[in-house]
Amino acid sequence: MKTINLKLKIWRQSGPEDKGHFMDFNATNISTDMSFLEMLDVVNSDLIKQNKEPIEFDHDCREGICGTCSLVINGSAHGPELGTTTCQLHMRKFNDNDTVYIEPFRAKAFPVIKDLVVDRSAFDRIIAAGGFISVNTGSAQDANAIPVAKEKADLSFAAATCIGCGACVASCKNASASLFVAAKMAHLNLLPQGQPEKENRALAMVAQMDQEGFGSCTNTGVCSAACPKEISLETIAQMNRTFLQASLGNRPPTKLSEGGF
Repeated sequence: MKTINLKLKIWRQSGPEDKGHFMDFNATNISTDMSFLEMLDVVNSDLIKQNKEPIEFDHDCREGICGTCSLVINGSAHGPELGTTTCQLHMRKFNDNDTVYIEPFRAKAFPVIKDLVVDRSAFDRIIAAGGFISVNTGSAQDANAIPVAKEKADLSFAAATCIGCGACVASCKNASASLFVAAKMAHLNLLPQGQPEKENRALAMVAQMDQEGFGSCTNTGVCSAACPKEISLETIAQMNRTFLQASLGNRPPTKLSEGGF
């Protein structure tokens, strides 16, 4: 079994009001078969044995599907491997005696709770604003009751793979949440069940995104590159088109003499 030693520079912050700082740690005899979070577990075990406060970080499923493991590793959201969450990043991607910087996702809308843990409840409020379909629940419909074109079904499924981790926000120079919001819109808007509320959904979710303090999208593409589920930039284009249509549809009628079209 191959092992490596690492020099870690980990962000420590006691709370939202604390300025925070990097602190040096050593990770020794780390198996290259470990995941990144397992490596942090080893570091925390050593700290606990020394009666020192362990490093706070988020995790849940550790299977790459929940989006909880939000860390910036050497300046990249989720680390150096594309299409991968932090919990699925393995230590074989690092070399012996590497220096690794570990910090929380940075965004005004993601305030630091402690150390590497941030508050991403802004995403929950965006979903609550319109990321749903208002229908009465009941027994499951027949599979063929509402035909869905395969192309749209595939595009909807691709958008639905968004795990809401926030890597798009952390990687964007403007801390924009456009990719997240667009994905959550697209997987509903592309289906027949999502059509009746399509425009209201766009208006409500974009308004909530702005209210939360996320920045504007300038189409640099880093959000899609950092996304562990590789959500396409096309979803943002779809969101913008829907939002524009909804905005024009909800605008009071303007006469041609007043500059209308």
